[in-house]
Amino acid sequence: MLVGVDVGGTFTDVFWLDQRSGQYGIGKVPSVRDDIAKGFLHGIEASVDEPAEIGSVVHGTTVGTNALLERKAARTGLIATRGFRDVLEMRRRDRPNTWGLWGSYRPVVPRDLAVEVDERTMADGTIRKPVDAGEVTRAAQALVQRGCEALGIVFINAYANDANERAALEAARAVWPNAHVNASSLILPEIREFERASTTALNVCLQPVFGAYLEGVEAGFSERGIDAELLIVQSNGGVMSVDTARSLPVRTTLSGPAAGVIAGARIAEAAGFANVITCDMGGTSFDVALVADGRSAYCAQAAIDFGLVVRTPMIEITTIGAGGGSIAAVDRGGFLAVGPQSAGADPGPACYGRGNDRPTVTDANLALGRIDPDRPIGEGLGRLDIEAARSAIREHVAAPLGLDLTPAAEAIVKMANSSMAGAIRLVSIERGYDPKIFAAMPFGGGGALHVGALIRDVGLGAALIPRFPGVTSALGCVIADMRHDFVHTINRPLDDLDMAALDAEMAETAERGLALLRRSGDGLERLETAFELDMSYIGQTHTVPVPLPARLADGGTDVSPEMIRTAFDAAYRKTYGRLLEGIGVRLLSLRTAAIGVRRKFDLSVLAPPPDATPEAARRGSRRVWWEGDWHDTAVHDRLALPVGATVAGPAILEQGDATAFIDPGLRGTVDRLGNLIVRAEG
Repeated sequence: MLVGVDVGGTFTDVFWLDQRSGQYGIGKVPSVRDDIAKGFLHGIEASVDEPAEIGSVVHGTTVGTNALLERKAARTGLIATRGFRDVLEMRRRDRPNTWGLWGSYRPVVPRDLAVEVDERTMADGTIRKPVDAGEVTRAAQALVQRGCEALGIVFINAYANDANERAALEAARAVWPNAHVNASSLILPEIREFERASTTALNVCLQPVFGAYLEGVEAGFSERGIDAELLIVQSNGGVMSVDTARSLPVRTTLSGPAAGVIAGARIAEAAGFANVITCDMGGTSFDVALVADGRSAYCAQAAIDFGLVVRTPMIEITTIGAGGGSIAAVDRGGFLAVGPQSAGADPGPACYGRGNDRPTVTDANLALGRIDPDRPIGEGLGRLDIEAARSAIREHVAAPLGLDLTPAAEAIVKMANSSMAGAIRLVSIERGYDPKIFAAMPFGGGGALHVGALIRDVGLGAALIPRFPGVTSALGCVIADMRHDFVHTINRPLDDLDMAALDAEMAETAERGLALLRRSGDGLERLETAFELDMSYIGQTHTVPVPLPARLADGGTDVSPEMIRTAFDAAYRKTYGRLLEGIGVRLLSLRTAAIGVRRKFDLSVLAPPPDATPEAARRGSRRVWWEGDWHDTAVHDRLALPVGATVAGPAILEQGDATAFIDPGLRGTVDRLGNLIVRAEG
């Protein structure tokens, strides 16, 4: 049995598949914020009848992200080259607020815990001054005495030659009381001092947190008789072993959202959609990603919060604070705002009856009739308290704005819709894509409630609601391939490139990745490698990714300077619309991905049963508010609709993990896989 588990801020989602019988099941239980491992294990217990039958568990997690955002990572020390202890504070001369010179920043390593030692490696890799192991030992011991639990070592130009850094690492490990010690050359051997220092510092401060979490999960497995392989989803959409996750937890910072994008791309491909925009609306956030021509967009780095920069390959995801639990409030200027503050899982929206008296997007949808208080999504919630939701909206939004209750609830939903539409425009229109050729794919617990607004406000061609939108990220955990990424700095002009050295580096990094896959990748169908260059015109700071063909089976490569220049011209023109004639180009870095392709999950098992009928799916009707008036709205059991069934708006489609609302003027059709394809009528 293969199980995918995605732990979010409000719900823990589970999707399981019995690979022998083809049977599957889902679960959605409230997350346990103060003990995430407990919520993870409870999700499996509540969803899987025979835990002893589980062979693999693939986990999408926000443990690392939450620890960084809440500044709850381990107390961390840093050993740096003398003169470079302030790299984390200096950053890139940016500031938290665009306008004005005010603001504050607190790095994960305070300045008094950044210790300098004498060593110097030049940019060409020449070692001018070897490091003194005794000085490193004394520095490490001093940091232990100051209460540090983790240690990072970041030396200037260690990407060009890591000899000094490795010597320092050996000396520090000899006196450090635990295994939470690492060096930048093992985490990010890449040019750009701040990004390398930031990624290293974030990684080491997460190692104790993530390690303790994984120990809790593994102990829970043992107590429950679960003898299963545990794999962790990375920000790049691939999965990695627990051992790799322990040493490189920084690669999990977008773990859960990345799994959703992987599932979205696979579902869209099976449904015949090459271009989709995934829209994951959970309890806290709204995550948007673009899939064009069947390919997800990737980026080299992201900022988890201001100044907390992680440089590692990851799926490009835009996140805003517009989830179901996002809190609506009227500010001092009399303007309505929704998010980024969230009620989370505890206490949750006002309608949960757990002490929150401020209105959320979920409360607004409940007050508008779009959610049935007797049929809340997930397990463990009783009847939703609609009066508590109305009271919160009345006190905090309606009264300050001078509105009646229902228009105030509609205003909350419209504000959330506006924010979501803006995020979709950011990844589509502002990057030169025509939204008419894209379909929205709303998922998460709340995404399908807003499908009409996503189509209408952005001008998208259609929407594709997955069969189980509320657990799509958990399904993505089951679908994701194994993947390991590597980067090597070249930093040479193309005209001065040593092609033999490039080919040797491609071979070496590919073999390292494939060796990792062979050790940890049981049940992989095949192994693949992918190569990419970071390139720019000479004198430019920012680079464009340039894909290269894989190495040939006989051990050689068909890469040449002419081919690289042609590929760069194509990538640069696609990004910026024009070329800069007469200027040379340089190669900054080589990126290598080793991919272990897992057995593909046959999505046809999710299709509706052959004996389903539209009549059996009808649940009656109720009144729903839309665009200033109440509408009699048909209610359907979404999972009981047969293939080919058509539902005209206004309509509500309910299921255990999510609720969908089809606006008037839209029509939804069930495809052969059970997805709901929504388009404008006519």
